[in-house]
Amino acid sequence: MTKTVHDNALLLEAIAGADGYDPRQFNVKTHAYTKVREDGVAGMKIGVLKESFMFANLEPDVADCTREAAMRLESLGAVVEEVSIPMHLVANAIGTPIGVEGITQTMMWGNGYGHGRGDLYVTSLMDHHRGWRHRSNELADAVKIFLLLGTYITRQHGTRYYGKATNITRRLTAAYDAVLADFDLLLMPTSTVKATLLPEREDGIEANFARAMEMSANTAPFNITHHPAISLPCGLRDGLPVGVQLVGRHFDEPMIYRAAYAFEQSGDWREM
Repeated sequence: MTKTVHDNALLLEAIAGADGYDPRQFNVKTHAYTKVREDGVAGMKIGVLKESFMFANLEPDVADCTREAAMRLESLGAVVEEVSIPMHLVANAIGTPIGVEGITQTMMWGNGYGHGRGDLYVTSLMDHHRGWRHRSNELADAVKIFLLLGTYITRQHGTRYYGKATNITRRLTAAYDAVLADFDLLLMPTSTVKATLLPEREDGIEANFARAMEMSANTAPFNITHHPAISLPCGLRDGLPVGVQLVGRHFDEPMIYRAAYAFEQSGDWREM
């Protein structure tokens, strides 16, 4: 999203906070994010999440590069220890009903807006989005699969699984919070794989869908728990960038920016 950590903090300063339209925002806490980045990481406690390295498709050089990033933060003064959150391994399973049914109901049948919120409804965008029904064959394979699956689940089971997954997400959130009560940040690989070649058309829907979903094991969980996170480039492997992800407590983005800025300033990531 941005070239530097400072630019990222500046962007968040510009967009953070209640806008008067979005009813999903509550108890929002904002900060002067650009003012805290130079405080350093001395004494900061960072937990390297054990389970984030346990996914079958995690590439060894991605894992090694991420652990080297953790060691670099330790050399800068942070206390770095391994931590365990077993529920991290099932976070994507928990998020699947939320994602599949939510995308179907809000993005597709709801024309990108849905119902029941005192939101700002841009009717021209809603009308335009509604046009997908006349061009559905142009949708990406992953979108088609989610739309079909979400529609099937709703017709056969209603919204039971969406509700159950949302309820279980509270337990998942609490599991991360329990560790973040003792640690300032969690550290893990951003993507489990480096950039991959786009599948060819003849590879089929299965290959397209697998390629679309294969990298999000460590990022998707925080879409449903809403913990703030940042991805930083931490090295090149086979000429391709590897990212390290830092995850913090709710509304504690300043802690993330402190560590991210210190890491960024410690050297050229292309040579790490």
